[in-house]
Amino acid sequence: MDNEQVKNTVRQIFTEYLNANGHRKTPERYAILDTIYSIEGHFDIDTLYLLMADQENFRVSRATLYNTIILLINARLVIKHQFGNSSQYEKCYNRDTHHHQICMQCGKIIEFQNEALQRAIENTKLSRFNLSHYSLYMYGLCSKCERANKKKMSTNQKKEK
Repeated sequence: MDNEQVKNTVRQIFTEYLNANGHRKTPERYAILDTIYSIEGHFDIDTLYLLMADQENFRVSRATLYNTIILLINARLVIKHQFGNSSQYEKCYNRDTHHHQICMQCGKIIEFQNEALQRAIENTKLSRFNLSHYSLYMYGLCSKCERANKKKMSTNQKKEK
């Protein structure tokens, strides 16, 4: 499915969600949806706000962004992640399941896929619970921070001698 087909499909899903829940179908909401589905990877509200500000036709407030994001999450078109202290979002329609490695030092987020891990989670029997989706976050140090820490420790040890 190409990007334009995906955008048309998510517009239709969003329209059905808005109709079913009695929400207005505003041009701003659809512009936000289109912008989100043009972003690769994670984004925060500030990034989305700046991207929307670049569009001459749709200057939207942060309140409109937050309210629309909530609607998109409820329509299952966007996922919210809590990485440390920051909220990040990503589109979720027509995306492969992936997991996240988060560096506790620099905050870098690396997406990865692991079929065995995915199968193990999806095949887990859950009592009285119907799984719709999941997120997996693994915390540690990225190789760049690990190297920097080792170099710093080795420099400090040489100074002590």
